[in-house]
Amino acid sequence: MRYSGPMFFVGLRFVVAGLLACVLFRKVLPGMTWADLGAGAAIGIMIFLGYGLQTYGLQTVASSTSAFLTALYVPMVPFLQWAVFRKRPTAMAFVGVVLAFVGLVLLAGPSAVRVGLGPGDIATLVSTLPIAGEIILISLFAGKVNLGRVTVVQLFVCGFLGFIAVPVVHEGIPGFSWVWVATSVGLGAASCVIQATMNWAQKSVSPTRATIIYTGEPVWAGIIGRIAGDRLPGVAIAGAVLIVFSVLVSEIRPRLSLRPRTKRESRAVALPTRDATSE
Repeated sequence: MRYSGPMFFVGLRFVVAGLLACVLFRKVLPGMTWADLGAGAAIGIMIFLGYGLQTYGLQTVASSTSAFLTALYVPMVPFLQWAVFRKRPTAMAFVGVVLAFVGLVLLAGPSAVRVGLGPGDIATLVSTLPIAGEIILISLFAGKVNLGRVTVVQLFVCGFLGFIAVPVVHEGIPGFSWVWVATSVGLGAASCVIQATMNWAQKSVSPTRATIIYTGEPVWAGIIGRIAGDRLPGVAIAGAVLIVFSVLVSEIRPRLSLRPRTKRESRAVALPTRDATSE
């Protein structure tokens, strides 16, 4: 954000991701259908709103506060899953969601809880809705459309919307810098892999469980940061452990009965029948 405005950066990042996806899925692109276009466009809009609002908020909101506010999408997803799919998440999934949310709060740190009502805070709060919506839509379309084609469409839609938003929010085109070029290419490649993996994985993983697994993202960030020389405080490490534990808890399937049901033996007494030939 020191070298580029948020909308331009989101646009460049996802257009680069879309170009890379075209190369990766070039063999299936000729078979594009209206269903692929519709699904990809819907998901792409959610990605744009989520990333765009979050990136806009990061201009004035500390990263720890942004992480705390963004974490609010975690408890949203189970209820959205319930409403959209008419399928109630398991009790242990709800427990996992609570543990994951608490872990994210601990990772963000005490300073993150001091939230105001500035434009950046509000934008970050609103971004949690499309983030949750993206997860629900991916599960809704999973298995019904082509993975490669939908990935290409959603990345390009997000990127083009980012560029369209540049003049709308009165954002200027930044001067050339190898910093934002390298960053957009690196994050573009990561975005391509991320979205393709999400589209594939959520064919067999429920939105709630996927959300719990996605909370591991800041845990990996903490590990990589530790390798780079950062020192996480004890409360953040506790939060990371809690997130990992939440994934394990959500996988638990309690058995309602340990003893198998057996047929109850009948105590009825068979009465002797009369022999008609003996009369």
